[in-house]
Amino acid sequence: MPSSVLPLAGLPRFSRPPWLSPKVFRRETLAGLVVGLALIPEAISFSIIAGVDPAVGLFAAFTMAVVISFVGGRPAMISAATGAVALVIAPLNREHGFGYLVAGVILGGIFQIVLGALGVARLMRFVPRSVMVGFVNALAILVFMGQVSEISDVPWPVYPLVLGGMALMVFFPRITRAVPAPLVSVVILTSITVAAGIAVPTVGDKGQLPSSLPVPGLPDVPFTLDTLTTIAPYALAMALVGLMESLMTAKLVDEITDTHSSKTRESIGQGIANIVTGFFGGMGGCAMIGQTMINVKVSGARTRLSTFMAGVFLMVLCIAFGPLVSRIPMAALVAVMIMVCFATFDWHSIAPRTLKRMPAGEIAVMVITVVCVVATENLAVGVVVGSITAMVIFARRVAHLADVTTATDQDGGRITYSVTGELFFASSNDLVGRFDYTADPGRVVIDLSAAHIWDASAVASLDAITTKYEQRGKSVEIVGLNERSARLHSSLSGELTGST
Repeated sequence: MPSSVLPLAGLPRFSRPPWLSPKVFRRETLAGLVVGLALIPEAISFSIIAGVDPAVGLFAAFTMAVVISFVGGRPAMISAATGAVALVIAPLNREHGFGYLVAGVILGGIFQIVLGALGVARLMRFVPRSVMVGFVNALAILVFMGQVSEISDVPWPVYPLVLGGMALMVFFPRITRAVPAPLVSVVILTSITVAAGIAVPTVGDKGQLPSSLPVPGLPDVPFTLDTLTTIAPYALAMALVGLMESLMTAKLVDEITDTHSSKTRESIGQGIANIVTGFFGGMGGCAMIGQTMINVKVSGARTRLSTFMAGVFLMVLCIAFGPLVSRIPMAALVAVMIMVCFATFDWHSIAPRTLKRMPAGEIAVMVITVVCVVATENLAVGVVVGSITAMVIFARRVAHLADVTTATDQDGGRITYSVTGELFFASSNDLVGRFDYTADPGRVVIDLSAAHIWDASAVASLDAITTKYEQRGKSVEIVGLNERSARLHSSLSGELTGST
């Protein structure tokens, strides 16, 4: 509708989507094409990490991108099969079979919808930066470890091909960034091996590529309680890892584009996309930081159209050019994944200059997160352990900030204890020992003007102090409570211990 024409009375005004503009449509479509091309090698590589046929990862990339373009909360963000999700669900496929993997993806999507509806997106602000850094570094290490088997006991041409592919990805962007360097590397290495007849492992050796669109179906598992208890831990880990990666990526895109996105909608959208992906036989996925940066920073995409077109182009290329894709040497994909590892790892976090300035507790949290992830091969475990460690370190640090000073009246009949700092379970336990119950005069004033009561432990400690003085025939007056502290103290004081 032209802007000069007013809508009829009673009818809503039609707002034309921005991607209907020819300029925006062209930009978003080309961005989708570039991302779709770049997704092919990574989707196949992640399939191998998960121990499934390449078609499974490609189906997942297709369905995740298409579905999330409609239901996601962050326009222009790319979701597809990822290394993080592949690492989580790989043991399920290896130990129980592909049917259980698909069932786990569907259940993981359900968990994500529930967590999204419960507001889990708001909890992301409690995950410390040191845990985030450890998470990213551990992901890079695990993906690199996954490539070791692909370069062990292989023909010698594999090694120069891997090095050549890595060199291309380093130097080609200096010439142009119009085409993703990983795609250029894959094309050149494939051309060399095909033209020269070099016998090296190829994608076709890993499994058959799809020749048609995926069709929906139910997972081939018994629908019993035993199946549920088997897949639930993996599904929950997948849900948590997927949401963490997606919300981290969404926050990054918000900063780059200077726009706001709905993290709750994104969380629920990730769940819907994974459920659809599971019913179509995909391996599940989440937001991809690398491909999203290609879409948003390199190609300048800003709308959902680019995400949708990335999924469509991906499947068209696989169906129309499947025989060619099957001849891609595995060395090319290994080179891509190694470079992804180098790009993902936060090298600044381990630089000597950074380590000298970083508090020891922050370094410890980062190291613990990495060690837990690498040892368990479970990203969710590392994040949980790292977050708990960070909370303990923070609690100890804050607990030491609580202090007590005294002042006695000139006549010696009253003593005032001035308490400063945050009073909670970690600091209040030591508070009881800071008073001289025997030598103090008959009137004691506890001034909390510079303190704040946070929990029942602090109230219980104040009750214990009061009781100790009263047992010696002395009176205690607590003054200076702020509004929230006073409300908590009045509601809990005297109610935390049973009468004898």
